[in-house]
Amino acid sequence: MILARPAAVIFDMDGLLFDSENISRETMIAAMAAIGFTMTAADFEPLIGVPDDINRVHLAARFGPTFDYDVMRAEQARIKAARYGDNRPLKPGARRIVETVAAMGIPAAVATSSSRRNAETFLTHMGLRPFLKAVRTRDDVANGKPHPDLYLAAAAALGQAPAACLALEDSPIGVTAAHAAGVPVIMVPDLLAPTDAIRALVLTVAPGLDSVCDWLEAAAPNPLASV
Repeated sequence: MILARPAAVIFDMDGLLFDSENISRETMIAAMAAIGFTMTAADFEPLIGVPDDINRVHLAARFGPTFDYDVMRAEQARIKAARYGDNRPLKPGARRIVETVAAMGIPAAVATSSSRRNAETFLTHMGLRPFLKAVRTRDDVANGKPHPDLYLAAAAALGQAPAACLALEDSPIGVTAAHAAGVPVIMVPDLLAPTDAIRALVLTVAPGLDSVCDWLEAAAPNPLASV
């Protein structure tokens, strides 16, 4: 339950607004098979919410010296384009919460480990970009999640102190980043369930975005909002 409306909302993107982690898992496993490697769903789990540069190192260690990350990513991009184009299915409640936050006059941003090109393309194509004051991506900061940089950059772009914002995240990596930035965070789990350690960092674990939207609609104005 949210007792007071935040001064601003910062959304994660993949796995939170878009049902894209399932797409990434499906297409990466297919791409790995196409270049001669066997990848499982368990192999994909450590990559969720993690910046591309870190995933590059992780997969090289996992699959050995004959594995070429750039070749795999090119094949994955080809498969994604063929199967999905610029479409990224919205998670239940995603459009409602983005539009509701905007209607309340609460400024909102996205803080994502994706590239700026992908974030702007997919948010625009799916009709969410007009409701966002700012988008901050891995391209915009020195350190990606789980470091606090993305959330600090998003809060600054919204003109609010981190503590006055609310972060919505689906992954443990993202929760850790928001908490490190001093942004109160609600987890809406996607592919990974919260551990006890992650539960200790969040305001609550929500069953879905519709629940968070209901809480926001019922909440009182936030006295921490910057003027």
